[in-house]
Amino acid sequence: MEDDTAVLRMVIDRDDDLVALRAQAACRLHVALRELIAGGAPRRLGASRAAKLLRSVRPQGAAGVERKRLTLELLADVRRLDRDIATARRRVADAVAASGTSLLELHGVGPIVAGFILGHVGDPTRFPTPARFASYNGTAPIEASNGPRSRHRLNPRGNRKLNHALHLAAVTQVRHNTPGRVYYQRKIAEGKSNKEALRA
Repeated sequence: MEDDTAVLRMVIDRDDDLVALRAQAACRLHVALRELIAGGAPRRLGASRAAKLLRSVRPQGAAGVERKRLTLELLADVRRLDRDIATARRRVADAVAASGTSLLELHGVGPIVAGFILGHVGDPTRFPTPARFASYNGTAPIEASNGPRSRHRLNPRGNRKLNHALHLAAVTQVRHNTPGRVYYQRKIAEGKSNKEALRA
């Protein structure tokens, strides 16, 4: 069990790091393209679209030539990271499948979300109560009442990566016809705000 959890934690953290690096490289590529192309580059920018835009650029002077060369290097970084992420995602999916988890049966939980949950929770029996688990994953609300009205706010503590994975599952369930959506709508009918109902 400990070995399985350690493997899942390593592969999911690697995927998370690669996604962050890819976002950073894509932002730098976008900035570089805006300096090369009159009117800038579109906001939604994948590697193929960036390559197509770069083929149309005819730089002027030494600075323009060097700027295009650096932009091509950034494009190569994005493509390499795309390949690395695809490989990491396959490894995560394999590790989740090898764990034999039933998490994948839940609507909104795919291999990546399951990998985060399994990798960061480990053995769930180590939490003696559901409240302890909620405290660990940051879903236990914090009292924020003012006067006679009882209110709670987001808990910024706990394991934020695990909290993000649970948030993704909750958002997906609310968007589709699931028991999670029925529960969400019941909380809205009870007078909760959208955020409070989603946190619940």
